[in-house]
Amino acid sequence: MSQEIAVIGSPEFTTGFRLAGVRRFENVPDDEKTSELDDAVTDVLDDDGVGIVVMHDDDMEFLSRNVRQNVETSVEPVVVTIGSGTGGGGLRDQIKRAIGIDLMDEDE
Repeated sequence: MSQEIAVIGSPEFTTGFRLAGVRRFENVPDDEKTSELDDAVTDVLDDDGVGIVVMHDDDMEFLSRNVRQNVETSVEPVVVTIGSGTGGGGLRDQIKRAIGIDLMDEDE
């Protein structure tokens, strides 16, 4: 079974991914994130057809404790956060957690 990428966030955030061909997305306007983001994330995490979830880094602060813990520990689907606070080390850790090996490890 093939799995797809899902994007969760504001319409401005999801638009670029939609233009690139991502078909599964949840638009949550900025003024509704406090009340709607938990449900959107839970719906996507429960979808067996989703293998990767992309969110903006700043949206993590809007999640409740339980949903945030689910996001941070989810292996399938793997949740990748991008944005202002994500550095190379954060992405490296997310990839390592998702596939179990460090692709950027240089053998000397």
